[in-house]
Amino acid sequence: MIKEDRIDLNARFIHAFKLLEERGAIVKNDRGGRGVGDVAERVLGNKAYGHIIRAFLNPDSKRVIDYGQAQSFCRAFDINEAWMVHGIGNPFGFDAPGEALSSDRMPVGGGNILFTTIRAFAGATLGAESAEDNTYFTIPGVAGNGLVAFQIEGNSMDPVIKHNDIVVCRSVENLNDIRDNEIYAVRSNGNVWVKYVQKIFNNRGRVIRLKMISANYFDNDPFEEEVNETTRLYKVVRKISNV
Repeated sequence: MIKEDRIDLNARFIHAFKLLEERGAIVKNDRGGRGVGDVAERVLGNKAYGHIIRAFLNPDSKRVIDYGQAQSFCRAFDINEAWMVHGIGNPFGFDAPGEALSSDRMPVGGGNILFTTIRAFAGATLGAESAEDNTYFTIPGVAGNGLVAFQIEGNSMDPVIKHNDIVVCRSVENLNDIRDNEIYAVRSNGNVWVKYVQKIFNNRGRVIRLKMISANYFDNDPFEEEVNETTRLYKVVRKISNV
């Protein structure tokens, strides 16, 4: 008999798999590196085990993913392991190392907003090698989980968001939840931007690229960024400016 925790684990795997499909990171019948066989190779170590992945995806199957395989899946597709294993946080949300595993503890500092020393460059890209030093804080009226704060560097969003402003953002799980012409922090391929965003679809209605538009459009041309498995979006919900 399958234990309840494994059934719950498998349900989260199915949910994460569907989110990755919506992002275009997985395409079940794809033969170009994103198919079920490719998932099997990255998770189970053998491309021929695609039938096992399909069994995991079938709620009526007696075969469910185990914890080691779930961990491999998380690392292959940048899924939040705390969410996958314990159901804490969001599939693609921020979690302070070691803190998300304890559901009865508040994060360091007692806040709900993660402030990171990664600076969200509004006018330039951010190197993936930058170190993070995570702390938490709170703001009246800003509640909930999946919140992260960055400090802006650059003037491409001036006058809406200025150099050295801090933006508080909420993680977005589904690309279809993005609203065109609103401001998001976008993380992709080790880079971070804060821009107005517009979705670009292919002929099948799938979001394949994001158009990034600066508020200071006279000095900064719009550009497009391809959506892939590294793409993470955060809706800007609050701005903190220097007095």
